[in-house]
Amino acid sequence: MDNISELIERLSNDEDAVKKMAVFKLQSNIGDPSFAEIFIAQGGLAKLRKLALTASGNTLAYSLTSFSRLLELDKGWDFVNSELISRVVELIVTHPLVNILRGAMSILVSIVSHPHTSSTRGSYSGPFGFRALKPAISMHPQFLEMLVSRLSSADHALCANSLQLINSLMRDAITNDMDNEWPRFIKRLQDLGVIKAVFILMQSSALQDLAHPLLEFQALTKVLLRRWRDVKVDLEVKEHRIALKGLHLASAPERSDLGADQKADSPAKKKHNPEKWRRLGFETESPAWEFGEVGFLGMMDLTDFVRKDEDGFRKVLLEQNAKAMEYRCPVARASITVTSILYHQFRVDKSEIDDIKTYQVLESRTNYERAFRPLLLQWSRLHTGALLAFIRLWRETGASLEDYEKVTELLRVLIYHVIGQAPRTKEVQEVEEELALFEYLRLRDLQMEILENTYESAWGNHLKHVREELKTEALQFVKEQRIRCLLHGAWFPVSAPRTETSGLKIQMDNKKSTGGWRYVRLSHNRRYLHYCDYENETVYEPKLEELPEKIDLSIVSSVVSNVVPASIDSNSSHGTLTQGASKLASTKITIHGYTDSNPQRAKESVLLALHPQTHSVASEWLDGLLMLLNQQPITSETSKLINVVTNYGLKIRLLNVRYTDDFHTNPPDLPSRDGVDDDYYYSLFV
Repeated sequence: MDNISELIERLSNDEDAVKKMAVFKLQSNIGDPSFAEIFIAQGGLAKLRKLALTASGNTLAYSLTSFSRLLELDKGWDFVNSELISRVVELIVTHPLVNILRGAMSILVSIVSHPHTSSTRGSYSGPFGFRALKPAISMHPQFLEMLVSRLSSADHALCANSLQLINSLMRDAITNDMDNEWPRFIKRLQDLGVIKAVFILMQSSALQDLAHPLLEFQALTKVLLRRWRDVKVDLEVKEHRIALKGLHLASAPERSDLGADQKADSPAKKKHNPEKWRRLGFETESPAWEFGEVGFLGMMDLTDFVRKDEDGFRKVLLEQNAKAMEYRCPVARASITVTSILYHQFRVDKSEIDDIKTYQVLESRTNYERAFRPLLLQWSRLHTGALLAFIRLWRETGASLEDYEKVTELLRVLIYHVIGQAPRTKEVQEVEEELALFEYLRLRDLQMEILENTYESAWGNHLKHVREELKTEALQFVKEQRIRCLLHGAWFPVSAPRTETSGLKIQMDNKKSTGGWRYVRLSHNRRYLHYCDYENETVYEPKLEELPEKIDLSIVSSVVSNVVPASIDSNSSHGTLTQGASKLASTKITIHGYTDSNPQRAKESVLLALHPQTHSVASEWLDGLLMLLNQQPITSETSKLINVVTNYGLKIRLLNVRYTDDFHTNPPDLPSRDGVDDDYYYSLFV
């Protein structure tokens, strides 16, 4: 405490060098909760906040870092106010030094991410989240622009901090925006180039340093797509009504109201066109209803497609309206279909940021290709390219409305092949070119290849792979169960119990051990095996601190056993066993290791011997020790348990399987038996 008091006193020293050294030491220790509590209790927080408001150079950088670490501990909120927020926002806008910017951004991340209602607010009653920053941002309108520009910094840590702050602002705006201003905020970020900047980072070699904030941005992109899809298109909403009206006007209705089957000399009168919306490719004259599955997201995609090339849109409509109704490509309907296919292709309903397994994936660079999908950020361009591909396929196949689902399946295969299988570093321009140039005949071959592979894998290798996957998961589950048995502890006789065997009756008196009892228990950190010998079993389970003897598992070389079950004559006509039959007649688990740290003199010796009394205890401790040492289990009881867990998992998986679940395309229709007798059979599988 004396050192902390001295440190706090130096924070307000008149000499800058003394203050700088004090706050430098502070940033290294403030992350310790106990240190932080004492620091706050002795009034250090006020001096730290003053430094954050007034200092410069490295002193300011260390102060900001220390303050941000306090907030990460959920402490120091009493000293967060509009003055501090304004100061930090100003630093981000005006200051060039990287080490200052990192600390400033970390403080804002904590403020934006802090719950709106919290018992730790203290005396600060102002807003948290994005709303807390609005007054300061209004005074520095270039704040967001500067924040996005930092994503291009050569300093990876600064990039990560900038993106983390952007993520926090986005998440708060989407989740806690009561005024429905989040679409305007998101559009502002997009206009500033955040999509392009993050896309470049996702494709860069610096992915490892930015993995977590990039993954969160990817997940937030999915949240946005879901949010837009969940907004129902409603003509009562002005924005929706304007968007639909824009689609109609972009189609040049004054030039294309006349269908191919209408006479050219029809009088041009201003009256309601009975095919106003079907001209654009909707199925009915109620377009809002047709966006039901894709919501406002589908409308955004269609309006973006039209806005990018209004002349091209009109040309397509003129071309289609020149055909008989049956052979026209329904552009609007196709746009909705493309949105739906992309939505499922990118698995938008699944948010990886909440999936623990995803973070495990990120532990290895080799898994980055699977975790990151930069093309997701290019949603609008992918939609446009895929919709143009749909129109091209419709034209090349000479399709009619009856063939709509067939063209849809061709497009699904195309998107799966070009977008779904695209590597992380593939440029969006390459994707657009492939969508535009992929040959129809090659696509048909690919469709048949996928169908054949699906048939083979759906009922053959699929189950094998699923079983292997489940067996791996079951092994981990059983490993944890076995190790937990070690963590709980168990009693063992110091020497093997005396046994008397007579025919089928096995009589064992475990209470008559010659050397007392030994209690063994694994430490909480799983690094030591603690034990102690007693004359008798105690009525309570001894605690770790009561077990003076311990074995460092790092010196253990092997665990061997002579597990021999009590012999029972299976051919005997007697079907009953005595109570002792469930006991082991002769069991010993021996732990070997090296007691000398010098490898020249090291000799393997017995560190500990255990005498389990039952098959279950023998299996738990033998396999538990082996698996703790990252070795395979060997007892039949553990193997049976792993198989049981695996089989139950497989049965649960199979309960969810439907006939169409494993097909990328629709399953083939079963052949009709019209015209054949009972002696004729179709061969579906070869």
